[in-house]
Amino acid sequence: METRVEKDSLGDRLIPKNAYYGVQTHRALENFPISELRPKPAYVEATVHIKRAAAIVNKELGLLDSKKADAIVQAADEVLAGKLREWFLVDVYQAGAGTSHNMNCNEVLANRAVEILGGQKGDYKMVSPNDDVNMAQSTNDVCPTAIRIGGLMEIRKLLPTLENLEKEFIKKGKEFDQIIKSGRTHLMDAVPVRLGQEFTAYGVNIRKHWKAIEQAAESSKELGIGGTATGTGLNAHPKFRKMMADQLTKQTGINFRMAEDYFEAMQSLRPMVELSSAIRNVAQDLSRISNDIRLLGSGPKTGLAEINLPAVQPGSSIMPGKVNPSIVEMVNMVCFQVMGCDTTVLMSAQAGQLELNVMMPVVAFNLLHEIEILKNAVDVFIKYCISGLSANQERCQSYAENSTSIVTVLNPHIGYLAGAEIAKEYLKSGKPIRQLVLEKKLLTAEQLDKVFDLRGMTEPGIHK
Repeated sequence: METRVEKDSLGDRLIPKNAYYGVQTHRALENFPISELRPKPAYVEATVHIKRAAAIVNKELGLLDSKKADAIVQAADEVLAGKLREWFLVDVYQAGAGTSHNMNCNEVLANRAVEILGGQKGDYKMVSPNDDVNMAQSTNDVCPTAIRIGGLMEIRKLLPTLENLEKEFIKKGKEFDQIIKSGRTHLMDAVPVRLGQEFTAYGVNIRKHWKAIEQAAESSKELGIGGTATGTGLNAHPKFRKMMADQLTKQTGINFRMAEDYFEAMQSLRPMVELSSAIRNVAQDLSRISNDIRLLGSGPKTGLAEINLPAVQPGSSIMPGKVNPSIVEMVNMVCFQVMGCDTTVLMSAQAGQLELNVMMPVVAFNLLHEIEILKNAVDVFIKYCISGLSANQERCQSYAENSTSIVTVLNPHIGYLAGAEIAKEYLKSGKPIRQLVLEKKLLTAEQLDKVFDLRGMTEPGIHK
């Protein structure tokens, strides 16, 4: 393998001649062979957006040679178009704050810019990773900014998916609105409900969650880029901060603004915690909804079997004909992983000390991972489960008619205690509740016809 020599403050290292990374990335590869997990594409893209914006801003401020700046911008555009991604190699678990990731990006862009200018990789006199690509920046303001940008870019993908799930649940709510079934509380018989009411509630719940995520994302639009090492802005032009927020807005279409306080923007990972928490919350409820759907679809002969889930694959390696709720089980797994990612983000955020939180690499990975897998899981949930599920109306009706809790509608007429006696006798004798009421002459047949309106029991009111 052909090599080239690169030098940093610790000495020389042999680098593969064809590598777009440099000596600092090489040391990171030596030091952190931990997980084989690499930075999320959104994190790479966000960091490259920052480098691209900085090259443009520093050029406009007269601080960066125009040829160098243009070459850096071209290199960045190539990465944003999907090229050179194989050279972003640093393990997620790396040196604190993300210096290795930042330098990996600096080196890849510098080496590609050198090529664009006609030089050979490693000739940093032409374009320097530190002095040119990283001009007016520090890992300490680049990485928290990149997490914000990356998170918001991924949220733009997640929100429409959650809105689609809301719409699909509402659609099913309308489709199932005439289907009466037994409600259940404590997994025991409860008063009748409509299957459509359950599904509409799922849709409303998801709508409230995606709106909460949208609101939580607002904090991430405040950027601390230009704070450099500690928040002071040392080595950055006074106009750099505002110009960077404007340029990043132009590049991403996201309305970024300057940080209210650059020290706070670097000390605290609050915006990431807010966003992660909102994503965790939707995962918590989505897991609950998935459990409901799995229960409602249990069977086909010995479960509830009130709904029919689409068959997507055989469910057993030994039991012929068995079909499992595979999609909802996958959704549960993803939701649990999202909750775990959020816990990592939360614990990492509280680990900050003084001017910096050094846990940013693991925060970046977990925040972007939870958004990515939740989005993908919901897409599959809609396509292979919710859109194709159907109702077993006869089964639902039978459960509603035979529920002990329909006796509740008699409370205004005969009282709670008398109703309880009717329920106990129903369970003991098997006689229909209507028959028992007539035998005890508690109500007339005409009165019962009005009172025992299952549809009416699913709406507010006192039935007389």
